[in-house]
Amino acid sequence: MSRLIALLIALLFLPTSVLAEESAELRLSLDTVWLVTAGALVFFMQAGFALLESGMARSKNAVNVIMKNYTDVCFGALAFWLVGYGLMFGANPSGFFGTDHFLLGNAEHMDYSQLFFQAMFAATAATIASGAMAERTHYWGYIIGSVIVTAFIYAVYGSWVWGGLYGGEGWLRELGFIDFAGSSVVHAIGAWCALAGIIVIGPRLGRFSPEGEPRPIQGHNLTLVALGGFILWLAWFGFNGGSTGHAEARIGLIVLNTHVAAASGAVGAVLALLVQRRAVLLTATVNGSLAGLVSITAGCATMEPTYAILTGLVAGMLMVAATAFMEQVRLDDVVGAVPVHGVCGAWGTVAAGLFYRDDLFNLGRIFVQLLGVAAGFLWAFPAALIMYLLIDRTVGLRADTLAEQRGLDYSEHYEVGYPEFQRDLLHEEIR
Repeated sequence: MSRLIALLIALLFLPTSVLAEESAELRLSLDTVWLVTAGALVFFMQAGFALLESGMARSKNAVNVIMKNYTDVCFGALAFWLVGYGLMFGANPSGFFGTDHFLLGNAEHMDYSQLFFQAMFAATAATIASGAMAERTHYWGYIIGSVIVTAFIYAVYGSWVWGGLYGGEGWLRELGFIDFAGSSVVHAIGAWCALAGIIVIGPRLGRFSPEGEPRPIQGHNLTLVALGGFILWLAWFGFNGGSTGHAEARIGLIVLNTHVAAASGAVGAVLALLVQRRAVLLTATVNGSLAGLVSITAGCATMEPTYAILTGLVAGMLMVAATAFMEQVRLDDVVGAVPVHGVCGAWGTVAAGLFYRDDLFNLGRIFVQLLGVAAGFLWAFPAALIMYLLIDRTVGLRADTLAEQRGLDYSEHYEVGYPEFQRDLLHEEIR
């Protein structure tokens, strides 16, 4: 209140130059508060992922899943500060990667806010692989891969789309590629890395019969899955709304589009299951809403709500179809990360070109969107495949058979999530 009174007095008595300075300072303060608040919401997504992924895993792996989600953001934050932020946002004369602002320090105040916000995005991209590769991955193999994804694979593609904050411009951005908050930059890149990971480590024991028939392996706590879904939905308002970089009026449209796309994504998944006369599963419904959220992330600032609903509806249906296809080709994705973040991230990126406000179905723009989607896959998937193969040959990526049977909680961390009920599983006293 005192600040407002001071500003009113300044409007009456201070010279124009001083008024401009006061106004700029107030504007910077408002922008900072919004960006930091939005970044905190994006950080809260880690809790959503941890709950959803651990709930979809078996109880003997609950600690391992949460441990990966908890610590990949810790290692990733340091890696992004050291290398990733500079590669992604530093001066970009080539259009392919940044060349400065590594180990950011002695910078402007807004630079620190930008780094904080973007570090949360980097953590989101890296953690997508965690759920897909759950229940059979060595902890340290996963963490090493997560750091490389955060600092290098994600950052380089991000520089193509969002790069040039300090000079120059990413080559896809220069072509007019639209990805407002990261359907491709964050979600599809994370999913293509996850796809490479599950190919390298293979399916869980017993996931498919010798004839290739899928055998469902149920998660241990669907209450956590639903709670994780709600947390992710809430945090997505900061994810998309904060991508304005400033406190401005269009945030209302952005968060509305985010909400209705999530709702229609869940509806699309339910309708797809009903049409196929399949059980309407909670896990599929939650993933449907996440598919809607992923799909609208690229075009949330440039679509009307009607098209946001259509985008989410299609995403929910695509998620169901892609999940079934993954099973047919014997790819074991524990949480459906590739269908949700990869397939629906790609769809949402194309939809941002299809449904661009006041210029629908522009073929040139659609071509650029398709090019950006293809470039993301052709960069992230091979890079991650090589990375995981090297990790598997050196540190080790796939847990051994006995560890997988007993559970990674005990074999990787020497503790379990439900000690009162798991003494027989461990064959020894837990102290």
